[in-house]
Amino acid sequence: ETSSGRREDLLPIKPESEKPISENMDAFEKVRTRLETQPQEEYEVVNAEIKHGGFVYYQEGCCLVRSKDEEADSDNYEVLFNLEELKLDQPFIDCIRVAPDEKYVAAKIRTEDSETSTLVVVKLSDQPVMEASFPNVSSFEWVKDEEDEDVLFYTFQRNLRCHDVYRATFGDNKRNERFYTEKDPSYFVFLYLTKDSRFLTLNIMNKTTSEVWLIDGLSPWDPPVLIQKRIHGMLYYVEHRDDELYILTNVGEPTEFKLMRTAADAPAIMNWDLFFTMKRNTKVVDLDMFKDHCVLFLKHSNLLYVNVIGLADDSVRSLKLPPWACGFIMDTNSDPKNCPFQLCSPIRPPKYYTYKFAEGKLFEETGHEDPITKTSRVLRIEAKSKDGKLVPMTVFHKTDSEDLQRKPLLVHVYGAYGMDLKMNFRPEKRVLVDDGWILAYCHVRGGGELGLQWHADGRLTKKLNGLADLVACIKTLHSQGFSQPSLTTLSAFSAGGVLVGALCNSKPELLRAVTLEAPFLDVLNTMLDTTLPLTLEELEEWGNPSSDEKHKNYIKRYCPCQNIKPQHYPSVHITAYENDERVPLKGIVNYTEKLKEAVAEHTKGAGEGYQPPNIILDIQPGGNHVIEDSHKKITTQMKFLYEELGLDSTDAFEALKKYLKF
Repeated sequence: ETSSGRREDLLPIKPESEKPISENMDAFEKVRTRLETQPQEEYEVVNAEIKHGGFVYYQEGCCLVRSKDEEADSDNYEVLFNLEELKLDQPFIDCIRVAPDEKYVAAKIRTEDSETSTLVVVKLSDQPVMEASFPNVSSFEWVKDEEDEDVLFYTFQRNLRCHDVYRATFGDNKRNERFYTEKDPSYFVFLYLTKDSRFLTLNIMNKTTSEVWLIDGLSPWDPPVLIQKRIHGMLYYVEHRDDELYILTNVGEPTEFKLMRTAADAPAIMNWDLFFTMKRNTKVVDLDMFKDHCVLFLKHSNLLYVNVIGLADDSVRSLKLPPWACGFIMDTNSDPKNCPFQLCSPIRPPKYYTYKFAEGKLFEETGHEDPITKTSRVLRIEAKSKDGKLVPMTVFHKTDSEDLQRKPLLVHVYGAYGMDLKMNFRPEKRVLVDDGWILAYCHVRGGGELGLQWHADGRLTKKLNGLADLVACIKTLHSQGFSQPSLTTLSAFSAGGVLVGALCNSKPELLRAVTLEAPFLDVLNTMLDTTLPLTLEELEEWGNPSSDEKHKNYIKRYCPCQNIKPQHYPSVHITAYENDERVPLKGIVNYTEKLKEAVAEHTKGAGEGYQPPNIILDIQPGGNHVIEDSHKKITTQMKFLYEELGLDSTDAFEALKKYLKF
């Protein structure tokens, strides 16, 4: 999101003292300037951008446009399609794909308050014209057939379920036909085009199992080829280079991801050869394939690494990335000589890095160092859970903070689906640290931070491990001098609400206040209702209480809604969305009403002078699940936390105005 000249402004990573001074604006200022100039409720929506041929395709205002690569930052662009034609409220482009010979471009368009999307196909000519539009498209890719005709493959999503694949052609030979339907409702389908465009992969997956079919990128009308039939518990993903398939899979012991390869014309599992294994406690974040290199983006023991594998000589170069970095942002890149990516943290805007294969070096974007690197500290500490397992945490605080025990603490947790806790840059987190808060991110079991086993140890009948980990994390923070219970707050969204709700029921004395967004709180009733869109897809995560009494009884032990009792609770602020299909509003309302009843009952017998907690349910319009960038939500939640802790928020809200236009 900085200027397009960014990759020329790169220097090899050197010790701090050797870094030359640059005239460039530092990354923080660039991001802040961009945020300040964007209209309210639109800040930091990262719009799609793709390079193809000599052009860059992107969104400018309410239009899909393209410009010559070298003019990407100028006003010299061609308008291809006006999004206002769709009559949507504040539409934005989510994804762009250009047909191989640039006769067509397809763009998926969404709005902030809904998960539904529209795919628009534009014919590129002297007068670009919309050729077709398709509702409810999830993934989509172009290939070219033997007759040089562009073929669009796309998946159709209904009620959050993605089971149907279609293929379409345009122009004189217009057609649109269903190509594949997945019959098992617990699986979903998505399309991925290999980096070299040689194969389109049809990926059929649920939370623990996958099956991949290859569609020939040169003969897309031929029947697809199955690589390996689905086997319960086996995951695999496919890339291609030089007539070989590179397969990232958990097959074999240990059941963590490893890289295997086989000839493209012999894809069956018995032909797979082990090519590269990961260290223990490693999460594979992403893989990128180049002509002579394979690049793995890894998280190992809560630190980020890039492994560059030379495919000609099987050499491996492992690069440990700067300790401030907590997350990768991948770059859509077609340059065979360089591998660009960004690093970010919750309190630091993204910074560009490029690995140059010819020089075998990693280069970083130059510019004045973000002041946050001097004014804050990032610590990686571990808590010992009750079964002895060490749980990693990432902690941020101001360098010059004195007496950390008296500082407010905001804890973050997720712990589900094998997904990492979100650690992308958030301006409000930066403001909190600058205002003296401690931020702690607890990477509990059920998440994916330490690999596939870390997820397995926190799902189904091991879900309580995640709760034990969260308790251990908060107690460890307090015992190591980070804040105290009366100044401790907790924030989570979606499935993270399960652990937070369970903690409020079992250890309310650890907390003062909680903010939740679209939280999953009624696990038992949701998983008993198979008419809901995601219930069948999520049996692998939560269990099947309809048919398995063991699962049902286990869910009852931790389900937030099932364990509310008259006792002292922390104050709770919940943001929910009226038409959220993922977490039904009914369960959140039910939880809130039960919680208010329990609080009222406890208050009756608590004696004079007892201050009951505030329980607030803020129902917002719209059908999206989580609206990360909503100014209203950010300011409401911050105001709630400051008021609950009795802190003055004047300075924090003044600082926040640098980012958000009020």
